[in-house]
Amino acid sequence: MLEQNPDTVKIAYKNFPLNMHRFSAAASLAAFAAQQQGKFWQYHDLIFENYQNLSLQKFTDFAKQLHLNMPQFQKDMNSNEAKQRVSRDFQEGRALKVIGTPTIFINGRRLRKRNITTIQKIINEELQAR
Repeated sequence: MLEQNPDTVKIAYKNFPLNMHRFSAAASLAAFAAQQQGKFWQYHDLIFENYQNLSLQKFTDFAKQLHLNMPQFQKDMNSNEAKQRVSRDFQEGRALKVIGTPTIFINGRRLRKRNITTIQKIINEELQAR
């Protein structure tokens, strides 16, 4: 979507750790820590590529794989700022009645169909409404 709409689309990623996923909260905190070093999307991709084999050790391994500053990564992952960000994102999701992931919104419109054609159609509609 970004390639087709480089000047008009911005992606805002929000955390919504689900209790049914044992490591989802820790993954959110680790991704926040990676973001502090400019590696959010790379870290995000590693989490989702390895979602069946996550562990606290894996989060450290991913950070090392991305050559992050490890003391800073650990500090950021355990920071109050990280915990507050994840909690704020989660509460925002609850207020929007998010019940699972992924949930996609475009300008506040929840997508029911999450295919590229539908997404682009809604982007076009939103751009025309400007």
